[in-house]
Amino acid sequence: MAGQFNRKKRRFASAAIGVLMLITAACGGTADQEKFNSGEQGTNPEGGAYVVQHAMGETPIPATPKRVVVLTNEGTEAVLAMGVKPVGANNSHGGDPFFPHLMDKLEGVTPVGKEDQPNLEAIAALQPDLIIGNKMRHEKVYEQLSALAPTVFAETLRGEWRNNFELYAKALNKQDIGEKVLADFDKRIEDFRSKAGDKLNTEVSMVRFMPGKVRIYYNDTFSGVMFKKLGLKRPAAQDKEEFAAEVSKERIPEMDGDILFYFTYETGDGTASALEKEWLNDPLWNNLEVVKNNKAFKVDDVTWNTAGGILSANIMLDDLYGYFDIAK
Repeated sequence: MAGQFNRKKRRFASAAIGVLMLITAACGGTADQEKFNSGEQGTNPEGGAYVVQHAMGETPIPATPKRVVVLTNEGTEAVLAMGVKPVGANNSHGGDPFFPHLMDKLEGVTPVGKEDQPNLEAIAALQPDLIIGNKMRHEKVYEQLSALAPTVFAETLRGEWRNNFELYAKALNKQDIGEKVLADFDKRIEDFRSKAGDKLNTEVSMVRFMPGKVRIYYNDTFSGVMFKKLGLKRPAAQDKEEFAAEVSKERIPEMDGDILFYFTYETGDGTASALEKEWLNDPLWNNLEVVKNNKAFKVDDVTWNTAGGILSANIMLDDLYGYFDIAK
């Protein structure tokens, strides 16, 4: 298998050089060639060659990609938001094969395995001209993937999806479109903030139920980053620049706040849902002021946490307009 991928990698490298030579000869484009050779970061609005720096180094891309394979949920949301329908995308966690809010948008797209277990044969069969992945998930298969097509990896997942989005825009040669998508989102953020007034002082608590464990989520999470951008407050016990803490019932008092959102990651066997029910019936949970005030709300785990991209961020923002009784 390793020899096969090495042979493919050599063939890809030779093909990429050949394409670049043709582009340069046809266009007289020494600027493109110099950018390619120098490793200069940037895209090419005319569709020629460019180089993208990313978590694994730098990748030359011979021309604006047309057949894109995406290996993360938030990456799939990003390319869709920029008007690119991938030829292949990872199976969503618990999706069939994709998350419900993406099914229509991904009609006809080939599933290429779980986010942490990409199917290399399925990817190769699609003959992509760009693969988008993530170092946190796919570092071990980077060489195999880059042997199939130019491959660009973001560094990590979790909270800061915007950095990844900007990288994907460069990889797709769609920085202008990407900037507009982010600008439109930022306008919505400012609209919420301007209308919220004193509601921005609300302390927002966040809890997740999973099979066999419960977490309190802090600021370095998808939802936590959103709360921070909106200017909403967090309870002192949760106002940490960290990801999350796995907790026992003794720490339920740390879940208190002015409003509490909880979501449940269910894998299909009912374990997480049963744990949720157990905790919601616990006296410590029911003694929380936020529960007594009927301000504890169950929200969608996919769009508030797991999917983690620009489309989910807009859905989550829609939800928050409703929960805070703010007119859109």
